[in-house]
Amino acid sequence: MTTRLDALKRHSLVVADTGDLDAIRRYRPQDATTNPSLLLKAFDLPDYQALIDEELAAVKVEGGDLQVQAEHAVDRLAVAKGCEITKLVPGRVSTEVAAKLSFDTQASIAKAHELIELYERRGVGRDRVLIKLASTWEGIRAAEVLEKEGINCNLTLLFSEAQAQACFDAGVFLVSPFVGRVTDWYKKETGQEYTPEEDPGVLFVRKVCERAGRGGYDTVVMGASFRTTGQILALAGCHRLTISPALLEELAADEGDMEPKVVFPAPSDKRPVPLTEPAFRWEHNRDAMANDKLPEGIRRFADDQAKLEERIAERLTSL
Repeated sequence: MTTRLDALKRHSLVVADTGDLDAIRRYRPQDATTNPSLLLKAFDLPDYQALIDEELAAVKVEGGDLQVQAEHAVDRLAVAKGCEITKLVPGRVSTEVAAKLSFDTQASIAKAHELIELYERRGVGRDRVLIKLASTWEGIRAAEVLEKEGINCNLTLLFSEAQAQACFDAGVFLVSPFVGRVTDWYKKETGQEYTPEEDPGVLFVRKVCERAGRGGYDTVVMGASFRTTGQILALAGCHRLTISPALLEELAADEGDMEPKVVFPAPSDKRPVPLTEPAFRWEHNRDAMANDKLPEGIRRFADDQAKLEERIAERLTSL
């Protein structure tokens, strides 16, 4: 009998939303995506300790003050983990630019160049990497520059159609519209529970897919931030879906086939006029949910990065 996970893979490329190498081996995703929150969770895993010791020792040799060492160590650990992941997946690994750079285009571009250089030093080409940036106006502008340089990007923390359209306009490789966090906001506001077909996060991603199809954009749409397998199955047919190990396990344990729920429409005769910065900011501002969730998401990623840097600094002082 076919598992739900196998059936899903016939309609969408499955991406592992984890840095856990065992989970990646078990579920054989096409790609994997990481962020500081996932790296923080992995920091205490037994199988991760030798890699941490090796990278921190290298950072210690390079010198600099403790804060600079800790920040550089985060990048080295992310890339080292990413290199291990590329040995297990046929596709790409997403590696994140620090959230505190989300409103600085030039600093985001510089950090992306640093990450790509770290990968290339380890023999992993840019064709195996996606640089992950927040979908702020500044992050989208950074992605536009990087894409022209042959550095593909994953625009994350995407909550509004204005963000999606600006990413399409910029020609980014991939966008990650969030499902669970969108639904969380609506559940808190309304007190309602939603079926998968009524789920606000699911409906939002379907709108992004429709916009991508109607505009004839090459950008890959990857649903992210799932809370339930029902949300995942309701987006079967979306280009890619990034899924946590817990939900991958549920899908692998469940039997049954499925039909695609997302079908990209044929391109229309005319694309929308590209958004200007004022139009982008106004349209995004009009969406109360998106206006709440984007800065909240940036703060959460930045907080986890800061916690990770603190843990690294403590460990560096003991070396």
